[in-house]
Amino acid sequence: MRRAVSAPWVRRAVRQSCFSSSPEVAGAASEKWDGRFRLHKPRGQHLLTNPRVLDAIARRAAIGPGDAVLEVGPGTGNLTARLLASPVSRVAAVEIDPRMVEAVTARAAALGLADKLTVIAGDAVEVEFPEFDVCVANIPYGISSPLIAKLLFSAYRFRTATLLLQKEFARRLAATPGDGEYNRLAANVRLVADVRLLMDVSKRDFVPMPRVDSSLVEIRPRAVAPLVDLGEWLAFTRACFGQKNKTLGAIFKQKRMVMQLFIRSQRAEERNGGAGAVSLGALDDGTDEDGCGKDDDDRAAGCSEEEVAAFKVRIAGALESGELAGKRPSKLSNDELLRLLRLFNERGVRFR
Repeated sequence: MRRAVSAPWVRRAVRQSCFSSSPEVAGAASEKWDGRFRLHKPRGQHLLTNPRVLDAIARRAAIGPGDAVLEVGPGTGNLTARLLASPVSRVAAVEIDPRMVEAVTARAAALGLADKLTVIAGDAVEVEFPEFDVCVANIPYGISSPLIAKLLFSAYRFRTATLLLQKEFARRLAATPGDGEYNRLAANVRLVADVRLLMDVSKRDFVPMPRVDSSLVEIRPRAVAPLVDLGEWLAFTRACFGQKNKTLGAIFKQKRMVMQLFIRSQRAEERNGGAGAVSLGALDDGTDEDGCGKDDDDRAAGCSEEEVAAFKVRIAGALESGELAGKRPSKLSNDELLRLLRLFNERGVRFR
C-alpha cells in the first residue's frame, strides 16, 4: 500500500532533509527522534535509534540478494531504510499506527526507494502476510508470543526470522532442557525451529526508553518438522509445563488432571479420533494452565469410579513404560516429550 505524503509534519521533514536520501546522512542523523508526535509506551511504541545497533540488526538478518523481506513494526523507518538500501527485491512493512504508516512511507519516498516498499496497515497478528524469505521485527512484548506462533505454525515458508524481543522473553525462548528458564514456550518453538541469541540491546538505545533491555534472536524453521498433531502437542505441553517443577508422575496422578484427560479422551473417541480445530493462542507458559471448564465438570460428574480408575491405570502405564514418571518436564528434550505423548495416545489418553 502506498500513500501520498499528506501530513504537514511529514512534508516539513522531507523539505528539511530529516529523511535524507544521502547514504552518509541516512545513518546517525536520520535516527534522532524530534517528537513530531507522541509515542505510546503502553502500546509498546519504543523507537530504536542507535545507528550502530540498527546496522548490526540489518547485517545479522542474513538478507540475500533478491530476498523478499517482511518487517513487523517499522515505526518511523529507522531499520526500514537500511533494509531498503540492501540488495532486497522488496520490503513489506506491517504497521498498525496510521502515523507510523505515514512516516515510513515518507521515509522511503525521500530515500528514492518507495518502489521497493509496500506498507500494510493493520494488526500484525491479524493481517495476512505476503510471501517472504526473511522476517525482521522490533515488536512490542505483548504480541511476541502470538506473532511467533503465527510465523511458525501457519502456512508461511521462510528462511529466517530476526526478532528484537524483551531480554527476559528472549532468554526463555532460547532456553534448552535443564536450564532454569526452560519452559513451554521454548519446547513449543523448538518443535519446529532452532533459536539462537545474537546480541543484547540496551534500553538506552530506544526512545522513549523502556524499562527493560532487549535481545536480538534468530529463529530458523527446520526443514522437516516432527509428525505430530499440533493441537494435541500444544495441549500436552500446557498440561506438562503448567507445573514444570513437579515430576510427571505427580502431575498426571492429580485427580483434576485425570478427570480432564478422561473427558477429553472420551470426546476424542466420539470424534472417531478426529481432531478439533487448532487454536494457536500464545506459546508461552505464563498463567495459561490447562483448566477444565464447567461443561467438563458437569460431564465428569456422570462418570463411574471404575471407569476413571481404569483410565488412571492407563496414564500410569504410559509413564512407567517410558520410565518417565520420576522426570520433570523442564529436564526433558522434545524427543522424550514426543515419545511420552505417543505412549499416552497408544493407551487412548488424549489431550484435546
